[in-house]
Amino acid sequence: MGVIFQDFMRYEMTVRENIGVGQVEISHSDADIALAAQKSLAAEVVKGLPGGYDQMLGRRFVTGLDLSGGEWQRIALARAYLRDAQLLILDEPTAALDAKSELEVFQRFAELTAGKMALLISHRFSTVRMADRIVVLAGGRLIEEGTHQQLIALGGQYAEMFEMQAASYR
Repeated sequence: MGVIFQDFMRYEMTVRENIGVGQVEISHSDADIALAAQKSLAAEVVKGLPGGYDQMLGRRFVTGLDLSGGEWQRIALARAYLRDAQLLILDEPTAALDAKSELEVFQRFAELTAGKMALLISHRFSTVRMADRIVVLAGGRLIEEGTHQQLIALGGQYAEMFEMQAASYR
């Protein structure tokens, strides 16, 4: 199982160690770390760092560099991909990303989770639309479930909330 929370950890250690902490019980090869970074789009961030995967992150160290919120989030996503888990639980995994980066992450996410189970927790309808099954909760209870199209056709709370969110983009 791999888990990424909206409030992910920012570890003040090297990029390699930041990604490797996703599965500390195994010593990972450079290829394993690079593949996880590629999957999460963190490899693009690493290319821009003077120390590459050996770059110290965070401001606590003289040689440390801080990343943007979106860059940190890509590193955190790499941790989950490193586990090669059959179940991924993602709680607002792209909250710190801009719209273009979010789209890129979710396009890759669909490919990378083929044959696996992913539980995506989100308030963004642009994110949940792609789900095979959407579950709407209110007051701790399941009130609606189905695909995006089914829930829109139902005209219930999901459709109402989707329309409110969509209206702000028009």
